[in-house]
Amino acid sequence: MNIWLKLRKTAAITLCELLAIATIFIGCASTDLSGTEGAGHAAGAVVAGEDSSGALGSKDKVDGPQEDLVNNNSYVSLDAIPAYDGKAYVAVNNNEPFFTDSDMTTTAFENYSDLDSLGRCGVAYANICKDIMPTEERGKIGMIKPSGWHTVKYDVIKDRYLYNRCHLIGYQLAGENANPKNLITGTRYLNVEGMLPFENLVADYVNNTGNHVLYRVTPMFSGSNLVANGVLIEAKSVEDNGGGILFNVYCYNVQPGVGINYENGDSWLDGTTGSASSGSDSSAAENSAADSSNSETMVHITATGKKYHRAGCRTLKKSDTEVTLDEAKSMGLSPCGICNPPQ
Repeated sequence: MNIWLKLRKTAAITLCELLAIATIFIGCASTDLSGTEGAGHAAGAVVAGEDSSGALGSKDKVDGPQEDLVNNNSYVSLDAIPAYDGKAYVAVNNNEPFFTDSDMTTTAFENYSDLDSLGRCGVAYANICKDIMPTEERGKIGMIKPSGWHTVKYDVIKDRYLYNRCHLIGYQLAGENANPKNLITGTRYLNVEGMLPFENLVADYVNNTGNHVLYRVTPMFSGSNLVANGVLIEAKSVEDNGGGILFNVYCYNVQPGVGINYENGDSWLDGTTGSASSGSDSSAAENSAADSSNSETMVHITATGKKYHRAGCRTLKKSDTEVTLDEAKSMGLSPCGICNPPQ
């Protein structure tokens, strides 16, 4: 059974009651949401190919106030999400996304909600396909300060930085770089362990098939908090009606070993993984485990390229070679900024 079908069968949460948690293992890694335009396009959305003037466009954005899209979604609320229990994500609604038949289209579009009065992102919704995927490496995004942003470091975190500027729709999927409507304050854990594996699944599928995938990400905030508790990610492949990609998951915006005040983004060591002074030992252990897995992780390179890639990366030439991640690094190659391979 392939991974796409496994995703379909990973069921943990019904719409009315969360009965169980089912994790989906991948080999690598707001407030009550009522009143959204539902499974259709976001209110005021302009679908690519139909801008207000009737001219064709490939990456039209949503226009107009979208505050309801930040706080509301008629399908699932934070109250229905179980407390974090050590797993980065949990399946929602039996892993079935909330799209309707009318959503199933092969027309490319990207919709990004306007920031609300607190500067928070809302729903990001796109039909992922090769037409909107990036053809150049990601640029700088450090000038963007999402709601609740703090630059803070802890030794218990592998890269030390607690917060990342998390793309709601990953750069490798839609090529959105420093778009403030697509960047939230998210932990490294949310970004790498929660969201990235699902982005990679979709990117691999689209690169390998050329098909379309409906992809919607909803940041879920509690009350007027500036930092989201987590994000809801829905995805469904269009041409095969979910046969290739089908999932609906909630990813937790937490960081093991660190406590977070979601109201304003303040944080502190919570003592579950030791003090900051002993955190370097924890980091060293993580690095040791990573070094071990690097000898087994496979990546792709070309004879003359300076980057290593994930299989199926659109920038790869036909004559690529598969090597281990360790081998690629020993050659002085750096990770591709488009396909975001293991590092």
